[in-house]
Amino acid sequence: MSAPLVYILIVNYNAWPDTLACLRALEQLHYPNYRVLVLDNASDNDAVARLRATLPHLELMELGRNLGFAGGNNAGIRRALAEGADYVWLLNPDTLPEAGALAAMVERAEQDARIGAVGAVLHEMDNPQQVQAWGGGQVVLPWGLIRLLTHPRQAGRLNYISGASLLIRRAALEGVGLLDEGFFMYGEDCDYGLRLIQAGFRLAVAEGARVLHKGGSSWSGSLRSDEYFATYNVRLFRKHAPWPLLAVAGYGLFWLLEYSLRGRFDKVGALWRGLWRGWRLPV
Repeated sequence: MSAPLVYILIVNYNAWPDTLACLRALEQLHYPNYRVLVLDNASDNDAVARLRATLPHLELMELGRNLGFAGGNNAGIRRALAEGADYVWLLNPDTLPEAGALAAMVERAEQDARIGAVGAVLHEMDNPQQVQAWGGGQVVLPWGLIRLLTHPRQAGRLNYISGASLLIRRAALEGVGLLDEGFFMYGEDCDYGLRLIQAGFRLAVAEGARVLHKGGSSWSGSLRSDEYFATYNVRLFRKHAPWPLLAVAGYGLFWLLEYSLRGRFDKVGALWRGLWRGWRLPV
């Protein structure tokens, strides 16, 4: 019996060194049936030329404009489904999957047809012994809290798989639909996890799937990233929370205290701009 076909999607925007390192890691995968597709989100540097010069046989789709994480991946998902993919693996370019990661994720998914998505154990790129996320995280909708989970004993709280490494079953994509492109960046993985659960699918983590991830944080990112982070998380709560105003207020208060206690008042400004933008976005 042949192994399920997995399409691996990597959305690139200018970061060709990270993308190239990720592609080199994928060459070592211990899995017999996969294809890799890079989606270039209209990079404004020479990323496409560099990737093609280094890997002439790379399957690469150039998008006409920057569609964000959701839009870029959706273009790849449509291609993957048309080509008969059984699973689609969304993978950030700033990751390095270990050789057994994909096999472990597919094996976990094949154990139960009700599993709609599987995550990996994400480790910090600069400190590989440190778990960054045990598959994904938890969204506490009533109070506007989002947190990553870091230990298998927290598995019962898992309600989204991190978009850094997100394996989605074909039946889930066909039943739930594509990513919500109203999330340009941030929030789309939380939204998709909640939608899967609402549709009756389960989420799972493959303990044997180890992926190194650079990632970013609200402390090291740019103010624009902080603003986007708030904008799309507010949209998430407006879409899913039973009491959206309470959830957004709780979210805003949490980050206001965090930034203030750390003396990062520049980030407080970005937070308020994000809250305002997120409240005005269509849901």
